[in-house]
Amino acid sequence: MRAFSPEFAAHLLKDGTTLATCWRLTRADSLVLGFTDHDQPLSFDGTRFEATGGLAGSEGANKLGAQIDTSEISGIITSDRITATDIEMGRYDGARVEIFRVNWMNLSERARLGTATIGTITREDRRFTAELRADSGALNTAGGRVYSALCDAELGDARCTVSLAASGVDVRVLATNDRHRLTVAGLEGASPERFTAGLGRWLSGPRAGLVDRIATIERRGTADIIGFTEPVSDFVKPDDRLRLSPGCDRRFATCRDVFANSINFRGFPHVPGTDFVLRLPKTGDTLNGGALVS
Repeated sequence: MRAFSPEFAAHLLKDGTTLATCWRLTRADSLVLGFTDHDQPLSFDGTRFEATGGLAGSEGANKLGAQIDTSEISGIITSDRITATDIEMGRYDGARVEIFRVNWMNLSERARLGTATIGTITREDRRFTAELRADSGALNTAGGRVYSALCDAELGDARCTVSLAASGVDVRVLATNDRHRLTVAGLEGASPERFTAGLGRWLSGPRAGLVDRIATIERRGTADIIGFTEPVSDFVKPDDRLRLSPGCDRRFATCRDVFANSINFRGFPHVPGTDFVLRLPKTGDTLNGGALVS
């Protein structure tokens, strides 16, 4: 049972109440936005909750067992701080939302109803609907580690320990080829292969601050064509800049031979794969119980 302060509980028992709902949204880039269904802005806890016309939240049901509690928030995009472009680029995907019920006549009388994460966002014309998933949804996310021949660390992170401080290269967009591929300049003195499976962090343009995974790099003459795993070109224009960081195919041989970092390899290259038990011995096999990967 949720416990309210005595003052707020007393207000809820009155014949007439002055209640409003507030949503505090924190994006992955740490930007905090506040919105309310009241007709005037409200402020508390250091956040200004903007009155947004047409904003409304659906009823939420608390479910038993392992089911995920969900609700929705929908409305017309009237705030200058929420743009259709930002929604389409995914800046609000996975954002954390705190939901408050407040007495707008006395803002000290309030209660936090819960927290949620933004899931699927749909948009039609200037109206959006965002699914709010309760924190229990994290239980559906794979956690821990699994046995795999490939490394499960990210190149350059604390578990990998490879330093990428001087490895980044800034490039400039020359043209868009299709939704996933861009032609860039700036890699003339580098080997493009080393950036395959790396990351591109946008330094300017509408995507500034976002990070995209690099799928392929192909050199054509004096320019290079970068293919990304997600569509990017709808929000990119010529002369936008991004910084590329090297990638890794997560194989033991690459960790050892390219990065000299085999001691920190986070995979299990010596564990036989699922097809190993189906193999038949053949002439030339070394069957002495030694390591499968040297």
